[in-house]
Amino acid sequence: MRPDIAATDALADSLARLLPALESFTRFEGADPAARRTLWRVALDEPLPETGAGREAVLETLRSYVIANGLRIGAPGFSGWVTTMPTTVPAVAQLAGAITAAQRWWATPGNFLEVLALRWLQRLVGLPDHFEGSFTSGGATANLVGLAAARQHAGERRGFDPSLDGLQRLVEPRVYASTEVHHVVHRACGVLGLGRRALRMIPVDSSRTPDLDALERILDEDPAAGRTPVAVVASAGDVNTGIVDPIDAMREIAHARGVWLHVDGAYGGFGVLDPRVAPLYGDLSKIDSFAVDPHKWMAVPVGCGAGFVRDGGVLARALTLEPAAYVEMAPTGTGDLGSPFDERGEGNPDFSVDHSAPARGLTVWAALKEIGASGMRARVVRHNDCARRVAARVREHPALELLAEPILSICCFRVKPEDVSDEDTLDALNERILLRVRARGRAIPSHTRVNGRFAIRPCFINPRTTLADADATVDEVLAVAGGLGAIGERALRSESPR
Repeated sequence: MRPDIAATDALADSLARLLPALESFTRFEGADPAARRTLWRVALDEPLPETGAGREAVLETLRSYVIANGLRIGAPGFSGWVTTMPTTVPAVAQLAGAITAAQRWWATPGNFLEVLALRWLQRLVGLPDHFEGSFTSGGATANLVGLAAARQHAGERRGFDPSLDGLQRLVEPRVYASTEVHHVVHRACGVLGLGRRALRMIPVDSSRTPDLDALERILDEDPAAGRTPVAVVASAGDVNTGIVDPIDAMREIAHARGVWLHVDGAYGGFGVLDPRVAPLYGDLSKIDSFAVDPHKWMAVPVGCGAGFVRDGGVLARALTLEPAAYVEMAPTGTGDLGSPFDERGEGNPDFSVDHSAPARGLTVWAALKEIGASGMRARVVRHNDCARRVAARVREHPALELLAEPILSICCFRVKPEDVSDEDTLDALNERILLRVRARGRAIPSHTRVNGRFAIRPCFINPRTTLADADATVDEVLAVAGGLGAIGERALRSESPR
């Protein structure tokens, strides 16, 4: 008799039931199933069952509704978000890890490969081996880890331990970032007890990067007024336009005043792999902390970020995990003779916010083992080329306007008919065009605002995307604009054919 009603066997059979549906989904054929939202919501919405329906019913629901109506962020024409569907090997690695490496801190191959992947990752982006860190649930937590270390550093410089004693002696803490900083930094300030209002926004100049004169002035004014500078945050690829802040210059300004320099590279950290833009990143070996998201450009399953800190001691003191008798782990190195439950794995729980967590890095190991550094480098270069292709097409067309010169894999542009100059009208027109483009399903960009103007914003990080898909984005915008009468037939044909 089975001890539990839940299935604990038939794994191969269960997967076999779903694989044809998954294979079909990854071909992205037919109309986008998003149009069937009403259908699947009605089918799935039910009260808590008193008696379970069993394995077969669950598998059928997964096959017929969850998979069949999935979100097609892996389709080649999708360029809307800074996340994408995982490639095959990391997705399979996640399943293997979920079953065999469900506790990250114990000695298993999954644990070993997670720590190995962390070292591979930091070398890939140019961080020295002495940096310490951990995998996280994403960029929000990776930025939180970096700023937690910055908070610890600021307190210790003033003679106390903020993680132990609290923040009473950290008088009016301040964190500094440009107006383009990702909103998760605001939340990190709130979670860390610094307060959302602790984040001082530095204005950007004509290049949309932080005004360094303003940064220096504010960093000098705040201590004189009794405030406590905690960290300067530089963006290595902001999610609006892909701008890389002047990291070296910001670090020099911060370090001259004893202030921590954190780099948010959640999206654009991998951009350092493109030799054309690598100089913008400066010397990353001298920064204090770094956040990056493998579940973005590396295309591993969502739920995998990484945070690195130059001084592992500061990080460990910031996130110290108090002892617990029930789970005290033995030292590493008991070898093959004892039980694996007697041997602690590699890595340091004091480097992470999570405790019970999967070996997230197993998916990163799988991705890098499969394609290597050169494969990742080629992906980044190709996607940056996609943004440059869109920009070139936009510059060639009289009814299109480039709103931000691409730095990484984002290109912001809009339709601007010659006879329309009112900005509100242009905003409304481009929003209407974007919605119709996405409804057609061939190209799915997103939007942002650049200098207050509504911009169509493709962001290319999808491993399935090619230059042909970048061209299709422009083609779809022009086709929809022409259909709306926003672009005359003559202007529609004025671009050089491709």
